[in-house]
Amino acid sequence: MSRYVALLRGINVGRNKQIPMADLKELLVGLGHTDVSTLLRSGNALFGSDGADETALAEQISAALAQRFGAEVGVLVRGRDELAAITAADPLADRVTDPSRYLVVFLSAPVTQQALDAIDRAAYGTEVMVAGRREVYVWLPDGIADSKLTQAFFQKRLSVDIATARNWNTVTKLVKLLDGPGE
Repeated sequence: MSRYVALLRGINVGRNKQIPMADLKELLVGLGHTDVSTLLRSGNALFGSDGADETALAEQISAALAQRFGAEVGVLVRGRDELAAITAADPLADRVTDPSRYLVVFLSAPVTQQALDAIDRAAYGTEVMVAGRREVYVWLPDGIADSKLTQAFFQKRLSVDIATARNWNTVTKLVKLLDGPGE
């Protein structure tokens, strides 16, 4: 059995796509997943599964959310080892001074540095982005609220179906939780 995190895009923001975490947990258990727990209201669910295909797991969860809540929710699934590798790779460790302003934008498809290089970085001032494999590390020293580098920006510019961001504090907490026993 492997441990995974499901990253749901755009839930519990304002009045749109309200999905209580207790209901999300129940839904995952109903799909046969084990050791299910959630972190925050922003759509982070940890679970154990015998399934090995992350894309299939994400599609299963997304379909179940649509059926139960009537909402189309983009879902990405990452395994424990990949999430740990993302934190270990941290290309901006020497630059980041506030982890709440440091994001990992998870993508539904691989990204290349060439795709990022095609973006006019001068238009984004002090904001820095570095490509990972299926993620982009984004340092926003002036804050997230006024940033032009949104999830929608990455989704459109990198031609991916789903992009969802988590701040560095959340990403590192997810790795720790994946290492520990589920609730």
